[in-house]
Amino acid sequence: MLLFLAGPIAYCVYYAFTDMRLTGASGTHFVGFGNFTKAFGDSNFRNAVELTLIFTVLSSIVGQNVLGLFLAALMRSASKSVRSTVSTVVVVSWVLPEVVAAYLLYAFFRREGELNAILHVLHLPQQNWLFTLPIVAVSLANVWRGTAFSMLVYSAALQEIPAEITEAAEVDGAGRWKRLWHVTLPMIRRSIGTNLMLNTLQTLSVFGLIFVMTRGGPGNRSETLPLYMYEQAFQDSLIGYGTAVALMLLAVGALFSVLYLRLLRTEV
Repeated sequence: MLLFLAGPIAYCVYYAFTDMRLTGASGTHFVGFGNFTKAFGDSNFRNAVELTLIFTVLSSIVGQNVLGLFLAALMRSASKSVRSTVSTVVVVSWVLPEVVAAYLLYAFFRREGELNAILHVLHLPQQNWLFTLPIVAVSLANVWRGTAFSMLVYSAALQEIPAEITEAAEVDGAGRWKRLWHVTLPMIRRSIGTNLMLNTLQTLSVFGLIFVMTRGGPGNRSETLPLYMYEQAFQDSLIGYGTAVALMLLAVGALFSVLYLRLLRTEV
């Protein structure tokens, strides 16, 4: 832990307060909070923060969790053949290497891709999704790729709910939605908190999927913090500044973690 985790973190913290460049450490100077001040004064950084939050909320907090819970509930009451089919389709998208999944989704969303072909058959308007709505396209791509994890977590959680409790609520006249809101969700609250925390932290660090699909473009309209950090550190050679951005991304993840940990401490 000291060698592979604490050491690199301490290394990054130090260089976040320097002007280190890829040209070497010989000309590195301590700049204090200069990198952080520069970031908050940079409109591209603020844009990356905003897009990161949009991407995380759309694809993780809302998309993967809601769809994962829906699929888990569907599989619980579905026939064996439906469960096998849904599990296979969803899990395959999860186990694909990220680069392969990103290229497939690029082919799906591009102007000549399958999505526009389907819209053409349905006589609906078509557009270049990766140009007009890039952050929405990559968010949907992340939902497609990451929903399987949420589905598996919620499937295990739903199986732990005693059947007697659900049956008692049904006998008392509670409908499907009331049972979901007053019985199911409170009883799987800890699983929801755990899943939200893991999904959010994973989504905050997504790089390859967006890089392959849009490279953060067009312009910077899908440039989240990991891509902005990569651009500054390895394309513009500003290692110190890029490391400072990485630390701020780490701070955002820590804030989400604290929030979810407080949720996990709440007893049902």
